[in-house]
Amino acid sequence: MSERHITNGDWETLGSACSAIRKVVFIEEQNVPQAEEWDGRDPQCLHFLLHVDDRAMGTARLLPDGHIGRVAILEEARGQGLGLHLMEAILVAAREAGHHTVHLDAQTYAIPFYERLGFTAYGDEFLDANIPHYHMSLRFQ
Repeated sequence: MSERHITNGDWETLGSACSAIRKVVFIEEQNVPQAEEWDGRDPQCLHFLLHVDDRAMGTARLLPDGHIGRVAILEEARGQGLGLHLMEAILVAAREAGHHTVHLDAQTYAIPFYERLGFTAYGDEFLDANIPHYHMSLRFQ
């Protein structure tokens, strides 16, 4: 079985590896414009990097206000439960940071994934980078 672990840190430390994954998933696969992907908020965030056998395969970020974003797993690593593993680590960090509720904007197809973690969708569907999304939130018990 593959060894997997998650590190977290600031943009200066993890930015190169995180941005490489986001470039592939968002800019290349999903055609998100570079100007939208690189929104200038990364230096304020806590970043997460998922490694499988010492290879960076997934990333996400936690903004200071409790928003989770830029959740991305490389295609070859999808369907192995790695996204859940990554999200669980983010939720632990968010709770430890004192957040009572976390929020994210989920691509519509991914809503069932986030619902498995306890998130609830609210509001109307909206477009972000021309991709349908819903707002979702999770309140910690």
